[in-house]
Amino acid sequence: MQFRHVATGLVVILSLAGCQRTAYNDASYSAAPAPLTAQPVPSVQGGQLPPPSGSSQFPAAPTTTAPVAGGQAGAMASNAMDVTKESMVGSWRVNGSCDMFLTLTNLGSGSRGGTRGCVGELTAMGSWEVSGKQVLLKDRSGNQIGSVYKTADKAFSGQTNTGQPITLSR
Repeated sequence: MQFRHVATGLVVILSLAGCQRTAYNDASYSAAPAPLTAQPVPSVQGGQLPPPSGSSQFPAAPTTTAPVAGGQAGAMASNAMDVTKESMVGSWRVNGSCDMFLTLTNLGSGSRGGTRGCVGELTAMGSWEVSGKQVLLKDRSGNQIGSVYKTADKAFSGQTNTGQPITLSR
């Protein structure tokens, strides 16, 4: 049993010996770094800039198109009910097969929106806005891709710019 106590004591002493504090007494560690020397600055030149070249670094401004023509859009506009932005917020079922989500978060001139599971032009939807009695659906660049009109309390009907029918319901 004595051997066990001796071995335990040696292990404790060796482990404590490894816990010594190490301090640097070298003066180079405690001194502040030497300041940097200043570099000469060339003189500033003035003059007229050349005219801009024809290319621009900015993309073209988004274009909005008029409501889709084709007889049906005009008929919907005359029968359309009043719509408010607040009444549009939330989740809508599109054509009974996919979902559209509309928020009040600003995105360009409209509000952020998107679709899940949709096909065709609706996959590119990124924003929306209310204009009169119609709801304009726009892509992520701000270009109109379609519009819908309120036909009932929780139902909208319209079409994309290519003629794909759109029905929204809750």
